[in-house]
Amino acid sequence: MNNPSAGSGRLANKVAIIMGAGCVGPGWGNGRAIAVRFAQEGATVIAVDKNPESLPETLEMAGGSRSRIEPQICDVTDSSQVEELIQKVLQSHGRIDILVNNVGAPIPGGATELSEDDWRKQLEINLSSVFLTCRQVLPVMEKQGRGAIVNVSSTSGIRWTGAAQVGYAAAKAGVIQYGKVAAVEFAKKGIRINSVLPGQLHTPLVDAFLAKQQSRGDVEALLQIRQKRIPLPFMGDGTDTANAVLFLASDEARFITGTELVVDGGMSARCD
Repeated sequence: MNNPSAGSGRLANKVAIIMGAGCVGPGWGNGRAIAVRFAQEGATVIAVDKNPESLPETLEMAGGSRSRIEPQICDVTDSSQVEELIQKVLQSHGRIDILVNNVGAPIPGGATELSEDDWRKQLEINLSSVFLTCRQVLPVMEKQGRGAIVNVSSTSGIRWTGAAQVGYAAAKAGVIQYGKVAAVEFAKKGIRINSVLPGQLHTPLVDAFLAKQQSRGDVEALLQIRQKRIPLPFMGDGTDTANAVLFLASDEARFITGTELVVDGGMSARCD
């Protein structure tokens, strides 16, 4: 990753909140990569995660840009914690220019297999988290007269991606439609809202959870299965998601709102 000097970059002088900026393991998870990429581009980054132990590596991987990253702990499914976090950011920085919602996790289970409890959990972490954060940040951006929100959904929200995870898929589809409706509502107020849809990337989530769920813990076997679905001859990672989010959050995307950017190596374009 590049490392622009302080005060330069595509997000210079912006205050950005990244929800889910930690990671379930070592390496470039989506949120970690987004936080680091934003800091490299000159933003003041509030890196938020529920797990305190996941944030030190984010700071370490930021290298010379770590001074622009401020770690914060918050469970974004708890409305009171979200409100407290937003007030803290406003007291410290006076504004919020960018919000990135990257919190989410899949639970396996088909339409008749997934339990009612897991269904509710999937909606809560993948969809309600977006609603709760936007509900607090949108009025702030409205007062400012501008702002950009990027919600990280998934290609699971637009098609079958190889595993039965109906709660996750439904919630991620909800994230996409939430973004469209909110984008139209707040467009006249100078606020842009878009979604990024990562496909089957090789992030730490694969090693930590998905291999156990889908290939009996055999990471390499799962990677091979996933690669066969991707037309491009390699598998992306969290940095590819970060670059897409960076574009939509930047002023380069000033005329883009209410839409989705798919980051999947062509997988969702295939007919098989």
